[in-house]
Amino acid sequence: MSQFADVVNKLIPNLSEFAGNDLPVHTPIDGSLLTTLRCHTSIEIDALIAQSQTAFKAWRLIPAPRRGELVRQLGNKLRERKEDLAQLVTLECGKIIEEGRGEVQEMIDICDFAVGLSRQLYGLTIQSERANHTMQENWHPLGPVGIISAFNFPVAVWSWNAALAFVCGDSTIWKPSEKTPLTGIAVQNILNEVLADFPDAPAGLSQLIIGRAAEGNQMVEDTRVPLISATGSTRMGRIVGPKVAARFGKSLLELGGNNAIIVTPSADLDVALPSILFGSVGTAGQRCTSTRRVFVHQSRFDQLFETLKSAYLQIGASKIGNPLEASTLVGPLIDEEAFTCMQNAIEAIRPHATEVVGGERVLSETGGYYAHPALVKINHHHEAIHHETFAPLTYVMPYSSLEEVLEVHNSVPQGLSSAIMTTDLREAEYFKQNSDCGIANVNIGTSGAEIGGAFGGEKETGGGRESGSDSWRAYMRRQTSTTYHGTQKPALAQGITFDV
Repeated sequence: MSQFADVVNKLIPNLSEFAGNDLPVHTPIDGSLLTTLRCHTSIEIDALIAQSQTAFKAWRLIPAPRRGELVRQLGNKLRERKEDLAQLVTLECGKIIEEGRGEVQEMIDICDFAVGLSRQLYGLTIQSERANHTMQENWHPLGPVGIISAFNFPVAVWSWNAALAFVCGDSTIWKPSEKTPLTGIAVQNILNEVLADFPDAPAGLSQLIIGRAAEGNQMVEDTRVPLISATGSTRMGRIVGPKVAARFGKSLLELGGNNAIIVTPSADLDVALPSILFGSVGTAGQRCTSTRRVFVHQSRFDQLFETLKSAYLQIGASKIGNPLEASTLVGPLIDEEAFTCMQNAIEAIRPHATEVVGGERVLSETGGYYAHPALVKINHHHEAIHHETFAPLTYVMPYSSLEEVLEVHNSVPQGLSSAIMTTDLREAEYFKQNSDCGIANVNIGTSGAEIGGAFGGEKETGGGRESGSDSWRAYMRRQTSTTYHGTQKPALAQGITFDV
């Protein structure tokens, strides 16, 4: 039995129901085996989708504010289970416990947001060009929503989608990452507790698929699932997007990032430094919003690099370790493959770098893949930097003008998050207008977003938006309706005459 069994059993006392020989689940903390699960079969997945479709037909008839009440109760249940779920998140994906708590808080926040939204699914009344005609734009529930989540945010991504989908009148089917299926089972158990006391909710409102890419692919290709919301790598998006499009479904893609911070001559370094550090090494660099590139004006380049170097060495000396311990700032990479990708990226850039700090494996005796965060000093934006490395690897480069650096900034294929450190209003506004990313921050880093703002990016990041703003519309279908309420023959649009 795993030494972490108590953490798992608190939220998954029914683990034996999922037991099998298909999918081993390890903790990145020490590489040990937590359990082995059974993957759903093709026949079972087909039945789950069918049940989800049936649930949708019933759930869509429940008034939206009542649907919001379900989400309110889910948020309260998550408050009760916050610490237990945070511990499981940390155990399964390796992020530090403080970030695990933050992720569960994000679930609570999106529930609160969705409850308010349940009374604000507004349409439009449009002025008609014809007398006695009323035009409306209405929004209706879409159908079963397929959710594919990544290991690095094993529960928050589900909540961004599910909370909005539920209030919009949709059912959900969730395929969590094969690297973090236990958190998926735990969240489903928490939701089941709420559903048990909510008679308006039909059976099968929320379904869970345990499996690898093949199991997720069955859901992706099924025409009964009108929306696939997929979070993961750009490589994954290149597979999912075309398959959904081929069947004329809708996809919401949250893919890779290659995020940058620009530090200007006027920047307050007391503000810039912590933003760079958290963005670069938080979650061991395994966020799609992690800071990969730092552009520093040449007048401040040497000063900032030496300050960053000192901070990286300090982190490497005392802040890497077991993510369940409060003093740890950097936990393990998810697995050996992630560490190998980091090493390959460092070796690819090393011939072009003037200095490389860190990057080596540490604490190997634990069995986990812990890495000293790597800081690379380089004089220009090399082609190797265009590829995202999901690890604590950050490139620091000088620049001479804001116009020039934004051209370089935008040259990568990804377009998720960006930031500028400046006390010059004109620089800030120029940056916001010219960054090609979905997120453009001023004097805060690239990593860490509130649910009140739409999250997502452009280019190879996929173009999707989750939470905030009008992102709820992705989970509904738009309908234009024209009603004639006169007593004479109705007029045709564009003044067309058609007399018989």
